[in-house]
Amino acid sequence: MQISGIFTLVVAALLLINFVQLKKYEPLESQTLNTLVAQLEEDPRNEQLKEEIRDFDMMVRKAYFTSTWQVRTGALLMLIGGVLFAGSLKVYTDLRRRIGVPDTAKEDFLKARMTAWKWLLATGILVLGMAFFAAFSSTNYLENYYPEAIAGTGPSTMDETIEVIEIVDPADTSASGALAGAIQDTATGEPGQDTGADDSAQAGDGQTTAAQQAVPVEKIHGLAEFKKHHNSFRGPMALGVSYHKNIPTSWDGGAGTNVAWKVAISKPGYNSPVIWGDKLFLAGADEEARIVSCYDRHSGQLLWEKKADNIPGSPSTMPKVTDDTGLSAPTAVVDGYRVYAIFATGDVIAFDFEGNRVWARNLGVPQNHYGHSSSLLVWNGKVIVQYDTGKSGRMLALDTKTGASVWDISRDNHISWASPILVDYAGKIQVVTNTDPTVGGYDVETGEEIWKVDVMMGEVGPSCAYADGLVYANNEYASLVAINPEPGAAVQWESYDYLSEAASPVAYNGLLYLATSYGVLVCYDAKAGEQVWEMDFGTTLYSSPMVVDGKLYIMGNDGVMHIVKADRSGTLIGEPVLGEPSYAIPAFAGGKIYIRGSESLYCIGE
Repeated sequence: MQISGIFTLVVAALLLINFVQLKKYEPLESQTLNTLVAQLEEDPRNEQLKEEIRDFDMMVRKAYFTSTWQVRTGALLMLIGGVLFAGSLKVYTDLRRRIGVPDTAKEDFLKARMTAWKWLLATGILVLGMAFFAAFSSTNYLENYYPEAIAGTGPSTMDETIEVIEIVDPADTSASGALAGAIQDTATGEPGQDTGADDSAQAGDGQTTAAQQAVPVEKIHGLAEFKKHHNSFRGPMALGVSYHKNIPTSWDGGAGTNVAWKVAISKPGYNSPVIWGDKLFLAGADEEARIVSCYDRHSGQLLWEKKADNIPGSPSTMPKVTDDTGLSAPTAVVDGYRVYAIFATGDVIAFDFEGNRVWARNLGVPQNHYGHSSSLLVWNGKVIVQYDTGKSGRMLALDTKTGASVWDISRDNHISWASPILVDYAGKIQVVTNTDPTVGGYDVETGEEIWKVDVMMGEVGPSCAYADGLVYANNEYASLVAINPEPGAAVQWESYDYLSEAASPVAYNGLLYLATSYGVLVCYDAKAGEQVWEMDFGTTLYSSPMVVDGKLYIMGNDGVMHIVKADRSGTLIGEPVLGEPSYAIPAFAGGKIYIRGSESLYCIGE
């Protein structure tokens, strides 16, 4: 009894000490690391400083994860010790009742002993209570970043209020239903293009409104049509490969050399431009407003700019986000009819190409301590949303015309900032995601899990890559893996040498390219996992590499675009300068490059 009691009190004391230490030191906001990064921006070629940043960053993360592991383990040990103490105390009390107290014992002595026991129990309960409080307070440290408790404005659960804006005459019954049967993309016969949908689009309560019934039938675009544009994050299906030609390799944004046009951006954001036909779309946000902007991609003229406001369930107070994520990190997506955008508030909104709001809804404020950054995808009349937050893993598909949920699944994984990709494997389109701890594939039509492998850990940011029947996933402090995306999926090869923190890998022509945050671009043999070459640019790389026209383009945070031959030679073609910092992924269309800088939007090309 004494041993279990002492053990429990010692563990409780250690938990209290650990709680105090975590409260004094916030590992997610290291001033020392921020200072070192600022110094590196002034001296980007300082190899010793880069090594210090890597070592310090690893030390901070390991210390934080170790502390949280200690808290969880300590809470479990304390619970076990408390159970053993209670059990042994019960046995001790029962034995004393059986033996009885000798008649010679004095009443005052027994009374004093009982009083001492009461004080001991009270003190033990107090210490245990404080320790349990410290344990739960420590493990819930990230809730300090969640704003929904402020003024009670945010939903306590993932509320799903949908606002549908009527855009056609509801009396027109000549066009009804979302889709009528399977519509083949006439531009291709590739697997996954012949798709169908339900005859009616259901609202959130299962009822079909008149406005929904009146929406005209739309042709469903597939991969062949997407290849003609740049409709999503990292291009068609978010795979990091563009199919445009005659892309420029030299320019100077500051001097205006080979710059077709340049316009100022009204709101900040880390999302990338998306393009459909003659129109280019961007999103942006600050404390005052969240917006979607549409430009003429040929002239740079702003065609319209609309706010994402008056959305039921949207918080009145903005979530706390970090400077390198912001309120508008996810890239929008277009499908030829509408543009869809999501913000760190959990607001999802759809506009038609003329700037008319079609629908809007709030998914619940995402409990992400950096902010929300998972970009959207669209396929077969569905907007795909990866919504892994501090509460739970979640992924859902929304009807493109109404915003109603087509499917909504909970997942057994932790928070993630990665974006989904689409994979055409064995004639079926999969949504493939990277999270902690799972890399997995899901049926795009139903959300049903097809396969998963638990191989990741930490704060997952990079999306996956795919080519020739293999999915590639990685994350800093985890590993780089190649997986066959089918039931019973297995890791084909694994590497630990180079890992990315933010940039997503890209696979092309038998090679896999990966960029680290500290400036190294690495090329692997995609089938064997063997390193082919590496290149150190001496700068921070948050943007992801894109392959286009046989060349690899990757933007450094300093605004320098590094262009390399997409082959085994690793030949550096050029390093043109934008003239301002840039963190977004470039978009390609019509022989031009469209780049979002920190202040301006550029069109590069003659």
